[in-house]
Amino acid sequence: MNVSEAVKSRNSTRSFLSREVSNDLIGKLLEKSSRAASGGNLQPWKVFIINNSSMKDFLDFQENWTEPEVPAYEIYPPKLKEPYRTSRFELGEQMYELLGIGREDKDARIAQVMENFRFFGAPCAFFCYVDRQMGPPQWSDLGMFLQTFMLLAKEAGLDTCAQEAWSIKHDSVSRFVQAEDSDILFCGMAIGYGDDTAAVNSLKSERRPLNEWAKFL
Repeated sequence: MNVSEAVKSRNSTRSFLSREVSNDLIGKLLEKSSRAASGGNLQPWKVFIINNSSMKDFLDFQENWTEPEVPAYEIYPPKLKEPYRTSRFELGEQMYELLGIGREDKDARIAQVMENFRFFGAPCAFFCYVDRQMGPPQWSDLGMFLQTFMLLAKEAGLDTCAQEAWSIKHDSVSRFVQAEDSDILFCGMAIGYGDDTAAVNSLKSERRPLNEWAKFL
């Protein structure tokens, strides 16, 4: 698989098989991913992997957590303007249509959102943290690192889903992984083998045409 094929075939997988993923493979992919571009070579990413027995321990820990959570950050701006608002809305509607969940079925929609916090059934995952001292340039480094990982995972036959939703569970996740107080949770990453029979995995998000966001001078 070449890079173009990996980019084209990568998607946010929202239903995984229970097939195990080895720590050895994840370690190799993470090590390769560390070659991602990083301003000043700061390499600001900090990664905590949960897999095998630690996945069960983590999900049990989450289920039993009762303390209120303080979100790490706002995932989206409070008053999202166009065309971003429409892009987000249309993606959600496409996903719920594939799942057969109508707009009036609020309980089913909430239940689907909550699948985020079970990694959509993925057997392996990691959390990506960054030091609170870091600013937007270093957060962009995280994006380049994560995209590199997702493409390498695709090359290795794995599927992924980057999940900023975990930022609302910053306190419980940080307690479990024993993150430093000076670190902030950016996102989770579900990792495994996608269920090809799951309708939701056929979702392909639309992209706006080049002439709407690029200008040749």
